[in-house]
Amino acid sequence: MDEIEIPPHFLCPISLQLMRDPVTISTGITYDRDSIEKWLFSCKHKACPVTQQVLHDSDLTPNHTLRRLIQAWCILNASHGIERIPTPKPPIDKTQIAKLIKEAKKFPEMQLKCLKRLRSIALEGVKHRSCLEAAGAVEFLVSIIKSYDSTLLLEVESNEGSDFIKASDEALSILYHSKVSESCLKSIIRNDQEFVESLVHLLKNGSYQSRAYTTMLLKDIFELADPIQLISVTPEFLAEIVRTLRDQISQQASKAALKLLMELSPWGRNRIKAVEGGAVFVLIELLLETSNKRASELALIVLDQLCGCAEGRAEFLKHGAGLAIVSKKIFRVSHVASNRAVRILWSICRFSATSRVLQEMLLVGVVAKLCLVLQLDSSYKTKEKAREILKLHSRVWRNSSCIPSHLLSSYPSS
Repeated sequence: MDEIEIPPHFLCPISLQLMRDPVTISTGITYDRDSIEKWLFSCKHKACPVTQQVLHDSDLTPNHTLRRLIQAWCILNASHGIERIPTPKPPIDKTQIAKLIKEAKKFPEMQLKCLKRLRSIALEGVKHRSCLEAAGAVEFLVSIIKSYDSTLLLEVESNEGSDFIKASDEALSILYHSKVSESCLKSIIRNDQEFVESLVHLLKNGSYQSRAYTTMLLKDIFELADPIQLISVTPEFLAEIVRTLRDQISQQASKAALKLLMELSPWGRNRIKAVEGGAVFVLIELLLETSNKRASELALIVLDQLCGCAEGRAEFLKHGAGLAIVSKKIFRVSHVASNRAVRILWSICRFSATSRVLQEMLLVGVVAKLCLVLQLDSSYKTKEKAREILKLHSRVWRNSSCIPSHLLSSYPSS
């Protein structure tokens, strides 16, 4: 193809490649379907790439005339190694999806066919996902999840052959891969509390994969929830999120669980609920095991939130490795992690500092690390927290032989 010049009007203005499926937008400019769909739906641009006019609709009209001209040109130049572009499949129309859903609702035996088709559409591209939403597929999938239907088993193909899964698990997978819009998620959580309860049921009883999808979906939902919904989460809900984190189903699910705990902990009595659900122990164990930067940061952020209550600090001190691992993370992860680690130590020293705790902090190197914070490059707030901790307990720590002499010089005067 490099040896022959392609007519300029056959090239997509975005990719500058030969168009395989030319479509025209409302400004009259024609683009290759893949390129303009990425521009509009993945990159969220609102203007025509060529004219920069604001687009009031995202309708893509197939340019059949241009596509046939390109195909004819490809045939004429076959001797130059140019292959004829195939005729593209007709795009998915929301009326087709709506008809499929209507049939599945009317005839339960059609549910298998419907779910299989919805899955293939959800995986085909962003434009098709928006068609799913417009056709009412989200509400249909939510209704299946709410039914907990364990009697309807669907046969699905995998690399290992055929397998059978619950209809509710398949609906959940499709819903997650559909990447539902914010407005639709807000509508669900505002009008359908039963759906959230259904997701908690799946967290409790679902397969590992379903629990992972549920956690990631709940993270998206609660990022958009209002304060009343954030305050009113149940102890069972938080306990199940902690269990997902403990089981380490996948990195994605663990990070979603950490973000959920971070989002929920500041509200109402959620810190206490999370502590009672075993969150502190699980977070410390995660810090001991992970080397992932973001997971460490999120775990320290949540641990800092939970140590803001007496129950959280008590659970923290029950774990034999809590003080040591939090101190160890200072300077080894990021500035964010160091700041949160010092804040956790500040909470312990300010409100829960028994003589045993103070001695342990000396023995495991916490006090020496705080002196190092004053010497090395740290944020102003982190240094001030470290200085406050050292001043607060200078009578116990200042002259201790556990602090190396090169660090003792940094110990602040009281």
